[in-house]
Amino acid sequence: MNRLRKFIVFVLAVAMTAPTGCQWRSHSNFQGATDKYFETMATSIEYPAESPCTLNGSDGSLDAPPPITLLDAQNPEYWNLSLAEVIEIALQNSPVLRELGGAVLRAPDATRTTYDAAIAESDPRFGMEAALSDFDAQFQSSIFWEKNHRALNNEFFGGGTRRLYQDASVFQAAITKTAATGSQFSIRHNVDYDANNAPGNEFPSAWNANVETEIRQPLLQGSGLQFNRIAGPLSTPGVYNGVLVARINTDVALVDFEIGVRDLMSNLENSYWDLYYGYRDLDAKIKARDEALKTWRSIYALYETGRTGGEAANEAQAREQYFRFQEEVQTALSGEILDGTRVGNGSGGGTFRPTGGVLVAERRLRVLMGLSPNDDHRLIRPSDNPIMAKVDFDWGQSAAESAVRRAELRRQKWNIRRRELELIASKNFLMPRFDAIGRYRWRGFGDDLTGNESAGFGQFDSAYGNLATGNFQEWQLGLEFSVPIGFRQAHAGVRNAELLLARDRALLRDQQREMIHELSDAIAEMDRTYVVAQTSYNRLIASRQQHQALVVPFEENKEVSLDLLLDSQRRLMEAESRYYRALAEYAIATKNVHYVKGTLLDYDGVYLAEGPWPCAAYEDAADLESLRGKPRKLNYVSSRAPVVGWGEMPQEVEHPPCEISEELPDEQQEPGPMYLEEPASALVPTAVKDTTAHSTVVATSAMLPAPMTPSTVSPKRLPPAPPSTASGK
Repeated sequence: MNRLRKFIVFVLAVAMTAPTGCQWRSHSNFQGATDKYFETMATSIEYPAESPCTLNGSDGSLDAPPPITLLDAQNPEYWNLSLAEVIEIALQNSPVLRELGGAVLRAPDATRTTYDAAIAESDPRFGMEAALSDFDAQFQSSIFWEKNHRALNNEFFGGGTRRLYQDASVFQAAITKTAATGSQFSIRHNVDYDANNAPGNEFPSAWNANVETEIRQPLLQGSGLQFNRIAGPLSTPGVYNGVLVARINTDVALVDFEIGVRDLMSNLENSYWDLYYGYRDLDAKIKARDEALKTWRSIYALYETGRTGGEAANEAQAREQYFRFQEEVQTALSGEILDGTRVGNGSGGGTFRPTGGVLVAERRLRVLMGLSPNDDHRLIRPSDNPIMAKVDFDWGQSAAESAVRRAELRRQKWNIRRRELELIASKNFLMPRFDAIGRYRWRGFGDDLTGNESAGFGQFDSAYGNLATGNFQEWQLGLEFSVPIGFRQAHAGVRNAELLLARDRALLRDQQREMIHELSDAIAEMDRTYVVAQTSYNRLIASRQQHQALVVPFEENKEVSLDLLLDSQRRLMEAESRYYRALAEYAIATKNVHYVKGTLLDYDGVYLAEGPWPCAAYEDAADLESLRGKPRKLNYVSSRAPVVGWGEMPQEVEHPPCEISEELPDEQQEPGPMYLEEPASALVPTAVKDTTAHSTVVATSAMLPAPMTPSTVSPKRLPPAPPSTASGK
């Protein structure tokens, strides 16, 4: 035994004095593999093990065909889509609310998805269920066994013996429930067993059993429905996560989701009209290029025969004009990867910034729609034309509507309401902790736990039997009081809550001021684009008339200045491109007014709703309802709890937000002219209407090696551009 004891003491001493952790041995003494090999393998970049649920491109995005480029010789197939169809496809393919610019790659955690509201609702720390769980009943239980052998210096403490041998066990079970008022209700059951060799014992072994109930009611700090619904029963100053605060967190997440959907709709319209302008701009440049090619051929014929007008300088000038337009056609078809029209690029809804390229704009629209970037030489082509009627918004109604329906303002109002509730809760901590406590206990004692009639101990045969008689009962009433001297933390919490509330109210006032400025800018921009579109159309008519006045005598071999003819071609191309740009700007400006007012989703016919639950959830709810009857909704607006929300907000406007007037007659909408409200002296009314048919869209050919003659140029043509009949929302 002595050797065994010495060995045990030695092992314990070594265990307590030995160093712990991973740095027992110095790094320089690492054995087995070389240090260099260990450092290389420990810091090497590895590839993560993927879950079987990972998509791995199963949506077809990784199997997309190569993109359409300027070097493709195959004519594409066009997929004509209206704006409503684009929105429908995008909503079906948008679990992630996409943004342009690759934000989902750079900052995926900041990207909004359709799961965000449900994540906030089910957050185990700050969600609604987490807040309600503080009021759930808690069951706790424990059981321990002991065997004791000890020497005692005093026989009195050993029950008459100096060497105590004891077998003991303790069992405890309790259910605790916290009420919404802060009250705590507990029921406990305790059982202990004790068998020892003390000569003073009446029984060799004995059982003690008791059942007790306890009620603890806070009278000052922590009491009341109002405080517990705001802060929760386990709160501390500055940390509040009651049911009402959790509900506001969910409401804020819903507003963020609405903002994400609104921005997606705005970007879809921006990209749609970018693509519309891309096709129109390409069409204008192709017509200018074809005219330049025709002019070059005429000058080249004179150049070969040495006739007047075919001088080398004129031929080179005409050739330069053609290749200049050819370069612009190539750029207009392919486009450049620049910042296009998107939310926040100058204005809230987006300032029109066309890339001037069909293929780039089409791929951007595909990104927002959730489609594959390329589709076997099939290109999306807008079938809608911009609205061409004059739209008037009532300023007073628009300003009032913006203050109610703008999502950012509603989100800030939710934050203010949360700060107000937190201020109410923080003042509760300025009171001392003063609790009233009541306990009642039934005791039982016996030689056996459940019964041993043969022992002949009478009422003490079993502890449970003795407990059932009720002969041994105890009760306790008391008060507990605790107070921090000075309430330093509580005062800091109140001051912090007041400052946060003041900050959020100041932010709301500034947001309202900023919203009015944005609304003013949006309406002014809409009116500007409408007037500019009228002016651009009149400029287009004048450019066509000038060009026609120069082309006819040139074709009749009359002396016409080549500089004026080539300049008229450039002016006509620029005027036509600028006119369709003005139409796209007007469509985006009208959309931006709805964006600022908070009615963009109504304008696009998009409404938000909670998706269906799993079938098992409905079955569980039906079973639970049949067991407990009709469930009661949690009353958030009782007389003893602050009002948090005023109910569901309608997602559609009862009255039309705008008045559409001065729509042009149908016979004047080809190809979509807009007239000045007051006739200008420089305009001839009969010459305003233009019925010139649009030329077909022509693809660019590969650059041929120099020298090149007009006869070798044969531009490849694509299917015609979209029709120009006017349509609007």
